[in-house]
Amino acid sequence: MYVVKSPLADADLKTVSEALQGALVDLVDLSLAGKQIHWNIVGPRFRSVHLQLDEVVASARTHSDTVAERASALGIPPDGRAATVASASGIKTTPSGWIKDADAVGAMVDALGAVIGRMRERVRATAEPDPVTQDIFIGITADLEKHHWMFQAENA
Repeated sequence: MYVVKSPLADADLKTVSEALQGALVDLVDLSLAGKQIHWNIVGPRFRSVHLQLDEVVASARTHSDTVAERASALGIPPDGRAATVASASGIKTTPSGWIKDADAVGAMVDALGAVIGRMRERVRATAEPDPVTQDIFIGITADLEKHHWMFQAENA
């Protein structure tokens, strides 16, 4: 059933749909991973990394909303349910329990790197079928790369 009719051709819509859904899953999981680490970080850099994690979580949540709303605008029902996120995310499982500040930073470098790699694939995939979605992905990728750089600098 189509509630919202997409302006895209069916083949293009399939490509864009997969890209948007994948991005949504990765961004929701990035926000969850960031919060899990945020709650469990310990060590001498606790406060600065704790606050930096809040920034990543806020970005990921904002971007996931943008992606979900873009999907809806194209007639694609977004799926951010826990089971969907758990089964399709490109992020490794977040460590449980207390996590030392250096390990927390390393986990965020890895998580951001995984999402960025997949976002860059989506930028390429949507270039032809939907430059509007591609533009959204480019902006998200730039923002995530800034966070990635900052976390890498934390452990340099």
